[in-house]
Amino acid sequence: MGLLLTTDAAGVASTSSTFMIIIIYVVLFGFLYFIMIRPQRKEQKQKAQTLASLAVGDSVRTTGGFVGVILDISDDMVIVEFGNNKNCRIPMYKEAIVEVEKPEDAIVSSTDSKDTKDSKKK
Repeated sequence: MGLLLTTDAAGVASTSSTFMIIIIYVVLFGFLYFIMIRPQRKEQKQKAQTLASLAVGDSVRTTGGFVGVILDISDDMVIVEFGNNKNCRIPMYKEAIVEVEKPEDAIVSSTDSKDTKDSKKK
């Protein structure tokens, strides 16, 4: 208790030092909120939105680094097809998906890369 409150000569606790300590804690909590908690919540919302927008035919990357195509979607599970031989189909939880690429995004990016290659040739 002696660390939090200082006393003057009459033995009365100094309210200004107590007030300063409370302000320091509030500023520290505010700093931690904007540095740690807020970005994490933003990332969680973005991941939830990405997982909610999954569709059959989307190309996905899993937490293990595997890349595949979604074949079927249920409530919390998806069936993903991996590899070129089309024989590897694995059911997995949606939370294991890290990155999603829509088929229309792949078409746009491939045409953009062709345009840049053509402009470099000229």
